Amino acid sequence: MNAPTQVLETHWPIGDALLARCKALPPAPTAVVHPCDETAVSAACEAAELGLIAPILVGPRHKILAAAERAGVDVSRFPLISTLHSHAAADRGVALVREGQASLVMKGSLHTDELMHAVLGLEAGLRTGRRVSHVYLMETDHYPKPLLITDGAINISPSLEDKRDIAQNAIDLAKVIGIVEPKLAILSAVETVTSKMPSTIDAAALCKMADRGQIKGGILDGPLAFDNAISKDAARIKGIVSEVAGDPDILLAPDLEAGNILAKQLIFLANAESAGLVLGTRVPIILTSRADSVRSRIASCAVAALVAHARRGSRNG
Repeated sequence: MNAPTQVLETHWPIGDALLARCKALPPAPTAVVHPCDETAVSAACEAAELGLIAPILVGPRHKILAAAERAGVDVSRFPLISTLHSHAAADRGVALVREGQASLVMKGSLHTDELMHAVLGLEAGLRTGRRVSHVYLMETDHYPKPLLITDGAINISPSLEDKRDIAQNAIDLAKVIGIVEPKLAILSAVETVTSKMPSTIDAAALCKMADRGQIKGGILDGPLAFDNAISKDAARIKGIVSEVAGDPDILLAPDLEAGNILAKQLIFLANAESAGLVLGTRVPIILTSRADSVRSRIASCAVAALVAHARRGSRNG
């Protein structure tokens, strides 16, 4: 079988930077859940070749082997735990974490709901005291630095308290990838607070929560419409004086639909590169769309490996 090829090329600076930082780290044992199509199994093999993960393949054996054959990759060197179907694969992947055999979970070719049902199980899942949320790490030629977008995959209609955790998860991730004091823009359709638009009230409350230490490590501002969040000129024209407006590291969407649409617009219309991660769980969850490329999944593995390493360091410190 052909060896997998390098998928992160030099025109993705953040991808190269993530890989460079991971070179000194040992591969993270990773439960790869239901890698039953060519993209999922190729990504697991490529991540292993790059030293990011040590895959434990979990799913129907015949489907995994057939996908590997179609992809032209050799999975014989990896442990393979056979299950009857994708639901069982999700449950077994989560169990590997609870048993101490895996320090990451990687989504394969199953639906997000299937995996997250197992991850969020009350008795056997991977919950912590913090709300679980998803973060996209994006890079596009149309913005001068990496941009984190949250939450476009997990929380459909988050409450104020949920948004507090969503913001904190994103700030913590930004710090792991090297942003010392992340700037977080809380998005709405307008930049003024009005009771007619609840997202603006949430934004104002989140800013005050940051002032009082309920959200730590970042600089928050909102509500901000997308134009004045991302453009200094738009902010200036509207008379907005802010450390965040025009220079955010993180965009916090008012709900899942807005976050998901925004991220996918950047990917499909602005040729943005992306990585995806779920945080707020015992271990990071590498969560990408089934339509995402191998290179997107590799970058997600790199981010997850850095987060797992940072968590080990904080526990040992």
